[in-house]
Amino acid sequence: MTKKTKPSTDEVIEAANTDLMEDAAEIEEPAAVDPGAATPELVADRDDAGTGGSAASGKDGEGATEEADGAEPIPDLQEEFDELNDRHLRLAAECTTYKRRVETERLDMWARAQADMVRQFVDALDDLQRVGSWQAHTTTVEALVEGVDLVERKFHQALEAAGVEVLDPAGEKFDPNTMAAMMRVPAESEEEDDIVQDVMQKGYMLKGHLVRPAGVSVKKFG
Repeated sequence: MTKKTKPSTDEVIEAANTDLMEDAAEIEEPAAVDPGAATPELVADRDDAGTGGSAASGKDGEGATEEADGAEPIPDLQEEFDELNDRHLRLAAECTTYKRRVETERLDMWARAQADMVRQFVDALDDLQRVGSWQAHTTTVEALVEGVDLVERKFHQALEAAGVEVLDPAGEKFDPNTMAAMMRVPAESEEEDDIVQDVMQKGYMLKGHLVRPAGVSVKKFG
């Protein structure tokens, strides 16, 4: 029978170290971790944070829009608007007043001009009434003719003072703009065609405006 020899202490320690070294070699070295690489957990956290931030930004934008829509007008701009509106209303009222005043003055000037014209004719009318009051047994024909002639001259003076032009186109070329043909008479030659022979009724023009055309007889050839 063989007697087993008990291992020494050094041998036991050496054997234990050998086992430990073998076990350490069998363990795989862990892979190096890149600090900048995103792990699945980090990506999920980022997605959640982005979604939440976008939602928060949208809510903030909607809130800002609602505040802008319901915002009160700026006091300075409102005050300036009120001032401009008040000035506009005052100017409109002044313009209306000015138009009324000008229209009233124009009508007043026209009335004064008419009054001056009537005053001239009233004097001639007074003379005409005096001529009409003469008695036949005390008035001569010469005195009557002289009185009528005086009244006619006063009427012509009144017309001239008012700016009236008398149209007496005897011997002139017929003008349909200022004349009215009341009669046609034969002409002796072609040169006399459309020449006014007699003025049956004088025409009148007031400052370029035809008051009444002259009534004439016109020569016609052929």
